Amino acid sequence: MTFRIQQAGSEHLDQLAPLFDEYRQFYGQQADPERARGFIAARMAESSSLLFIATDQQGLGLGFAQIYPSFSSIAARPIFILNDLYVTQYARCVGVGKALLAQVKACARDRGIAVIKLETAVDNTRAQALYQAQGFVREQGFFSYHLDIQ
Repeated sequence: MTFRIQQAGSEHLDQLAPLFDEYRQFYGQQADPERARGFIAARMAESSSLLFIATDQQGLGLGFAQIYPSFSSIAARPIFILNDLYVTQYARCVGVGKALLAQVKACARDRGIAVIKLETAVDNTRAQALYQAQGFVREQGFFSYHLDIQ
């Protein structure tokens, strides 16, 4: 399968929105195409995240990565939080995820980013294997907490 990775802009919204909706469903959310589209459109309008999209030769969206720039107080340097990485089911196992990660890493190097952080579900062993094969190291010394506000 031939595909292309590029930084996504507003012209990619129609390709990204259904992928983002699939991604949310993968993590147990109800299908909500309008919410998915609105969320991605807001990230683009606010420039609050960087999005990369993988497309096939016909321009069909195959997957995406969404990064949130942040900072590490300890390192006193900027970091990336790779919040979302998704490859649609029919495009898995052909290197799309690996290529998206390579693009994220290249972008981080170009911008002087200290670290790329990510989280994945404990049972998402396919993603864990991909991350580890690409040099990501599973943290051992920290617990992750969250507090639901709404």
